[in-house]
Amino acid sequence: MTTQTQHPQAGPSAGGPSAGARSAAPSQRLSGGRGAWLVAEREITTKLRSKAFLVSTGVLLLLVLGSVLFSGFMANTGGFGGDTKVAAVGAAEQAVAPLDGHGFEVSSATDRAEAERLVLDGEVEAAVVPGGDTAVDMTVLAKDSPPVEIVQALSAAPQVELLAPTTDNPFLAYIISIAFGVVFMMSAITFGTTIAQSVVEEKQTRIVEILLATVSARTMLAGKILGNSILALGQVVAIAALASIGMLATGQDLLLGELGTALIWFGILFAFGFVLLAALYAALAALVSRQEDVAAAVSPVMWLVMLPYIAIIIFNDNPQALAIMSYIPFSAPVGMPMRLYLGTAEWWEPLLSLGILVAAIALVLWIGARIYSNSILRTGGRVKIAEAIKG
Repeated sequence: MTTQTQHPQAGPSAGGPSAGARSAAPSQRLSGGRGAWLVAEREITTKLRSKAFLVSTGVLLLLVLGSVLFSGFMANTGGFGGDTKVAAVGAAEQAVAPLDGHGFEVSSATDRAEAERLVLDGEVEAAVVPGGDTAVDMTVLAKDSPPVEIVQALSAAPQVELLAPTTDNPFLAYIISIAFGVVFMMSAITFGTTIAQSVVEEKQTRIVEILLATVSARTMLAGKILGNSILALGQVVAIAALASIGMLATGQDLLLGELGTALIWFGILFAFGFVLLAALYAALAALVSRQEDVAAAVSPVMWLVMLPYIAIIIFNDNPQALAIMSYIPFSAPVGMPMRLYLGTAEWWEPLLSLGILVAAIALVLWIGARIYSNSILRTGGRVKIAEAIKG
């Protein structure tokens, strides 16, 4: 089939709407906002009617909830690492002694100084000493993170005093980095691929020619991005909500408190970051006319999605690398939340990262809209990017 160079403003192609329909199109076209929302509704309802999408989403949510509940259970029971070693001083021994043999190994310390040394040297995971601002009149000493097990085991919540305050828990940071990376990558790929396949399907079946009689190409692109962004953000919010419920149910409220700000900014930056990726998925998919060519066409975007996932796992303990990632538009949704969790980002840095991301979105949307508008009605061989931009 020979390549056609028709655009939305040009006359009909073979098999497309009649000349009369084309001439009447301007008076029948919807306004930008209304047309974009109608296209978005079409994208959303089509996806929600897909059994495959509903089943895969349900499985993902169950896996998230199951992993959170399992981790909470392991934390509460001491996991596979044996009893939690706890030192007690003076009157505090009476409160801690009943825990001995029930997931805890209780030992005595002569005074607070010895208890602090045992904690800092790693001989015990926590120490309980008399005195504190709570009703139980005890204080739990820990090294670098609150000892959730002993705090929950006591009948009342004692004061927690960290001797070496830091949020840098290597293993926990590694797990959280994987969580941020996986959620970002899976959601972006799932809904980005949906956009690309939808674009090519409409182009291959020539439905796009009918749609362009009602809305402009730019409006249709905006609707596709809006609809799939709503779905993607909804999935992320559902995952965050289930994870939060699971943490509260298993007594991991301290961890949830530490993650609160990071989770909020992850949702915000993901919402904007997905718009950036969605525009690229749609634009590159418009360059081809067959479903078989979609994977090759959108492979550059796939790498942009996968690289942040790989980088956040490798560099989760590298402050310099995380700082760079938090300002790169494609990796900011995982880099900045990780820095917020670790406490290495100033209050203004997420705002600056968001500003850079918004500027990148404006640029990519302008280029993507040109590529989409100039390629969506061209069939046959793959359209070159430079040719599509020039129009």
